[in-house]
Amino acid sequence: MSTLTICIVIVFCIGYLCIALESLTRVNKAAIALLMCVTCWTLLMIGPSAYYPAVAADGVVHHIAEVIEHHLGDAAGTLFFLMGAMTIVEIVDSNGGFNFVRDTMKTRSKRKLMWRVAFMTFFLSAILDNLTTSIVMIMVLRKLVQSRGDRMIYSALVVIAANSGGAFSPIGDVTTIMLWIKGVITTQGVLTEIFIPSLISMMLPAFILQYQLKGKFDKEHNLPKAEVSQFTKAQRDIIFWLGVGGLCFVPVFKTITHLPPFMGILLVLGVLWTVTEIFHYNTAEDDTMAKRVTDLLSRIDLSTIMFFLGILMAVAVLQEIGVLTALGESLNETFAGNYYLICGIIGVLSSIVDNVPLVAGCMGMYPVATEGAMAVDGVFWQALAYCAGVGGSMLIIGSAAGVVVMGLEKITFGWYMKHISWIAFVGYLAGIVIYWLERSFVL
Repeated sequence: MSTLTICIVIVFCIGYLCIALESLTRVNKAAIALLMCVTCWTLLMIGPSAYYPAVAADGVVHHIAEVIEHHLGDAAGTLFFLMGAMTIVEIVDSNGGFNFVRDTMKTRSKRKLMWRVAFMTFFLSAILDNLTTSIVMIMVLRKLVQSRGDRMIYSALVVIAANSGGAFSPIGDVTTIMLWIKGVITTQGVLTEIFIPSLISMMLPAFILQYQLKGKFDKEHNLPKAEVSQFTKAQRDIIFWLGVGGLCFVPVFKTITHLPPFMGILLVLGVLWTVTEIFHYNTAEDDTMAKRVTDLLSRIDLSTIMFFLGILMAVAVLQEIGVLTALGESLNETFAGNYYLICGIIGVLSSIVDNVPLVAGCMGMYPVATEGAMAVDGVFWQALAYCAGVGGSMLIIGSAAGVVVMGLEKITFGWYMKHISWIAFVGYLAGIVIYWLERSFVL
């Protein structure tokens, strides 16, 4: 490993440590992520020929510019998807669309609410995706739970349940989508073989967390909230089903048109925006929906968006200089043949760095075989789908769902690591054991 590579890795580790210690440094994590990103790319520019020997010396700078644009394009797709999904959920929420979900889940028992939140998040994330589901559930929880301390526990469970639910569905997580599109896992395979491990990885943490919630909610906290819109119940239901149904339609839209997912999100946002403006024709409200949506857009947590951008682009540097690929190769050499352990370690790493480049590195490093663990729906690929998805729950910044919840509920890295990480790790290990039992004695 060259000196320059070591410097880039050190900068990344220092930046990551500062993000983890945000509650102590009092410096916003987004600022650190952006500094880390720019510093890593600047260091890469110091000796670019070492990483691109096939590119002529006079064209290497232009080549790196193209590489940055490529990674920025991938990151922008994720960011536009995130902003579109957040806006859609805000529109539905501001017009009372989630009252239906709130009323369905409402209960005075804190523990009953926990299990309802867990199962709804788990199954909803398999239909939508863990990122969108987390946004929806946090909005619902804000209507049901007034205590910030209690809501932080519920929010942590949302992260765990969303990641677990996304792991057993081919469209529930970015990594499963990647593996599914490549053809190394099938819809039937992940649904039948990953479902139970994923369910256990959600239920065990929920069982542990329920003991942190005691008693019942105060009656006044469960009184119906004043409507925030003058829309009728039928109009609110239409907004709800257009918003949530539209989010469900995004994977279908991608399959039909082959356009990036964020284009589907923009389509749903445009339809929902138009419909709500039409509904405003018959209301007594002075403001228009255009003004409302403009206001909603201005309230999007841009610090979370900037943090996401910085992290994705910083990890892209590690991918470019071959650190992630080298890490995967070393795992393969050290634990040759033990695919459960290899995937388990990859899952732990996915809670530290983004799971997308990790899975992408594994897809490029391990060939698809006709039989054995590397075959379609083989042990390695299915275990990778589970571990890369569920492993991100161990740290609050280990998944897109965690980053969004962190921004919406202002959960600190330290609080999550102290109170939740070990619980998520227990569920993660339990799921791996269940999958091993399935493959060894059932299938």
